[in-house]
Amino acid sequence: MSTESLFIYDGECPFCNKFAQLLELKSNIPSIKIIDGRENLSKLTSLYKQGYDLNKGAILIADGKIMNGSKAISWICSKIDSPNDSLLELLRVTFTSNKRSQIIFPFLLWGRRLLLIAKGKVWQPVNENNQFY
Repeated sequence: MSTESLFIYDGECPFCNKFAQLLELKSNIPSIKIIDGRENLSKLTSLYKQGYDLNKGAILIADGKIMNGSKAISWICSKIDSPNDSLLELLRVTFTSNKRSQIIFPFLLWGRRLLLIAKGKVWQPVNENNQFY
């Protein structure tokens, strides 16, 4: 396993923000770096060129692999051991299963889109010609 995992989330999304805060403060996952994708456009552009889009969910780089969306969340939740927060425990139990994650995650993405629209934020993809974040 590599020494550090990188979790990239959308800092404008309230769901993503809360999850990132819980991970950072209460998850007890060692060696995870958490960054707001909107503040790291060059990294997002590079990942987008490889086929990973923050609009499809958080992006995780761990163990030499890149994961996006439900796979990233499922991987992270599988690494959480004895969280210090009841919401994080609920998320861990819910999203540890890849199957449950794949069923529930699309609804979270729609909720994210609706919240971003309500906030007046654009949720279109980032690429070299189109950096909306």
